[in-house]
Amino acid sequence: MLVVVLLGMVAGFLALRLYAVLGKRTGHEQPLARPAEERVGVPPVPRTIDVQPEPRDVTQRHVEPAAENGLRAIVASDPTFDVAEFLEGAKSAYRMILEAFWKGDRDTLAWLTEAEVQTAFAAAIEARDEAGHTLDNRLVSIERAVISDASVAGGLARVTVRFDADIAAVTRDAEGQVVAGSLTDAVETHDVWTFARMLKSGDPNWKLSDTDEA
Repeated sequence: MLVVVLLGMVAGFLALRLYAVLGKRTGHEQPLARPAEERVGVPPVPRTIDVQPEPRDVTQRHVEPAAENGLRAIVASDPTFDVAEFLEGAKSAYRMILEAFWKGDRDTLAWLTEAEVQTAFAAAIEARDEAGHTLDNRLVSIERAVISDASVAGGLARVTVRFDADIAAVTRDAEGQVVAGSLTDAVETHDVWTFARMLKSGDPNWKLSDTDEA
């Protein structure tokens, strides 16, 4: 009988302890989930049919008809090639190369241009230095950049871009006096630059391989 009483007392004590821990609300409890029959049904997500992506269209307003087949050939060889991204990069390169040439920055020119173009720029910079002239030029704006030609041959991709830009150009002598040009009057320029890159190369950068005027 004593054992039964002791067991009852122990059971009562454990029940009180259990209530002290679990029976009090702290304010942080999450609401209990409602029975399944009371829950609002979630509409099933409709199955989608896998659609093969359509081939990328390179015929854009920044691409002349003569360049379309060449661009398609580049995309076929390098699916990562994107016309819009290339044009943005070409415009950045146009600005960087011009500014490097104006400043006589041969290191930047070596990074952005092929050897033949680099040599031509270096010769012009040397002649300018011998004359004691400096260029105080500024690219005001690039009004238009359009791909006029493109090709792939032997893994070498070439893309030609015509730039229509406004440039304020001033040439100063050794004393800083203006000998040509004006910073207040921008001049319309029309350059035709060709960029090249080996598509299988680990170097993703395009380099200026040819320059001309439109």
